[in-house]
Amino acid sequence: MAASGDMAALPGFSGARAASRHMDVRPARMAATVRTGLFAWVPVCLALGIALWFALPAAPGRRIWVGLGLLSALALAVSRLALPWAERGRIGWTLADALRIGSTALLLVIAGFGLIGLRSATVAAPVMEWRYYGPIEGRLVEIDRSARDRVRLTLDRVVLRDTAPARTPGKVRLSLMEQSDPLPPLGQRVMLTGHLGPPPAPASPGSFDFRWLAWFEGLGAVGYTRTPIMTVESAEGGIWAMHRARMAVSQAIQKGIGGQEGAVASALMTGDRSGIAEATNEVMRASSLYHIISISGLHMSMLAGFVYTALRMALVLGQGLGAPLPQAVHKIAALGALLASAAYLWLSGGGVATERAFVMVAVMLLAIVADRRAISLRTIALAATIILIYSPEAVTHPGFQMSFAATVALILTAGPWSKISPHIPFWLRPVAMLLVSSLVASVATSPLAAAHFNRMAQYGLLANLLVVPVMGALVMPAGVIGALLAPVGLAGPALWVMGLGTRWMLWVAEYVASLGGAVTALPLPPAPVIPLMCFGATMAVLCWRGGSALRRFSLTGGGFLAGVAMLAAAGGIWLTASRPLLLIAPEGEAVGLMTAQGRAASKPSGGAFIVDTWLQEDGDMASQEELAARPAWQGDKRDRMAALPGGWQIWHFTGKGAADRAPAACQPRRIVVLSEKLPARAEWPCVMLDLGRLRATGAVTVEMDEGGPVLRGVNEMLRSPG
Repeated sequence: MAASGDMAALPGFSGARAASRHMDVRPARMAATVRTGLFAWVPVCLALGIALWFALPAAPGRRIWVGLGLLSALALAVSRLALPWAERGRIGWTLADALRIGSTALLLVIAGFGLIGLRSATVAAPVMEWRYYGPIEGRLVEIDRSARDRVRLTLDRVVLRDTAPARTPGKVRLSLMEQSDPLPPLGQRVMLTGHLGPPPAPASPGSFDFRWLAWFEGLGAVGYTRTPIMTVESAEGGIWAMHRARMAVSQAIQKGIGGQEGAVASALMTGDRSGIAEATNEVMRASSLYHIISISGLHMSMLAGFVYTALRMALVLGQGLGAPLPQAVHKIAALGALLASAAYLWLSGGGVATERAFVMVAVMLLAIVADRRAISLRTIALAATIILIYSPEAVTHPGFQMSFAATVALILTAGPWSKISPHIPFWLRPVAMLLVSSLVASVATSPLAAAHFNRMAQYGLLANLLVVPVMGALVMPAGVIGALLAPVGLAGPALWVMGLGTRWMLWVAEYVASLGGAVTALPLPPAPVIPLMCFGATMAVLCWRGGSALRRFSLTGGGFLAGVAMLAAAGGIWLTASRPLLLIAPEGEAVGLMTAQGRAASKPSGGAFIVDTWLQEDGDMASQEELAARPAWQGDKRDRMAALPGGWQIWHFTGKGAADRAPAACQPRRIVVLSEKLPARAEWPCVMLDLGRLRATGAVTVEMDEGGPVLRGVNEMLRSPG
């Protein structure tokens, strides 16, 4: 990357710059364009194109792709011709620069749209569209734990009975309802008997759509098993032997430290979270410390920073003792930290979040080697661009958004910190830096965390201030030292130190979670809120720090105000949004009616996961007992009825024989929901939602207006992957 700026590398730019020497006014203006630092906008444009692809109501067809191809050709032509036109006096230089920047931005947006389309086509694999019960054979590739505290196995190279290979999912994930025997090693081919079905649809329109996550992971079916696991062949070698070694390290850490402290330490170092109990996860969420369990940029940067600092100090000491070392020891230290980060990437299992963190850290370390600024918006933009090219779907992930929000916030505070830090005693400076970075990162990521997870940890800042410095000062350094000493059997003291750090982390999490009002539930934000937050904050930052070209086109102030306006709009939309009157589960297993006391479920114990999701998205922290006590529904536990505004009624039929009982209730001004299929019929006097129709529409929301109920189904708003 040229120091003079990124625009110098654009086609035709160097010739135009040479020609500009013969004109009076062009050199200064062209130089201003060169110094803009517009590269920071590249990932923004790519992300915008990716977001537009996700926002489409249906998969883009041939006409859209042809239209985008023609638009790309037009934008490329404008980019090439703008400066020659200006040289010939046909247009002004300001307009020429604007056309070049605008057409380049449009090309990048189209490129982002194309990247996610290509990625979706590349990962395409069969998705199960039916229910299956029978033998399941496959290779064990992952072991983790579900939100209900059950061990889950992910299998690839799947074989199903009486299922053609063309219809067999590439990967399946099964929860173990009963586990007593030791789990087989990774790479082992296993066989079991289980239930499988398609990845679940959203609990309601606008809810998180797990199908997209499953699509890009190649996961074609999910289910459960109650049977023992049988081994079919011996475990594979090669890369799987390395994965088994990683799991052996995980077990050694858990055994060496013990308890949940050891399970958390293992998760921090190896990415293996299967030993962490759901109760531990819950207190970590309530204290806003759950992000620490997932290996991300925080862990990778702490490890790389420790290795870089330790190596550099050791090399400087060697120089002082007369060792024949090169002068640029900081470059050697950066390369050593890069190797350590790569080893950590392997040790952690190479998850998507860890890969993103490695890319970010690698770009910063290589910038040191190349004598560039390691921490700058340009460096972060390069890391984001690399990630969006090889994994464009990451733009929708909370981890991606929160990682870059925290990193950008830390970069913005680097300048003020450099002025303040010299006035702090040197022995206190590292601790102060960790405290400041924790504060800044927490403030930057809290709005996104609240929007994604529908909860705000009121004392999360306190918990992070107490825990993150310990992570940086004890846990990660002890992990590195333990890894170095393990081959000679001396990792015990380092594991003891790690255990102290993770024990402190769990104590803080439990204490903060026990405080009154530790967690505030928030309603699910409407779809535009998170994009407005992300793009608004990005535009405000980049225009505030904008280069001379932006100032030249009077875009700095206007862009900053536009970004602030987008943030204000996101807040306004979220604060004024209302939750649906009626929610109907995708299989007809539950119906939720909003009342003055909160949402009342027709069957609180039926479709428990769906009902819990509704409550969370309502911003309601009611327990099952409180939910069951809310007045609204009446009648038999299988045949429930509730009144709606405007003289309407909602009837809900479940259990065996629901299809026989429901037709009698189908009368005008009624909505009838049942968990069984009805015979085909041309017309019903009521609004009939049987299992067949619900499987076609997905979960349904119902609002009442003057004309009666207004229904919206998931599949009327969201397209299925592929």
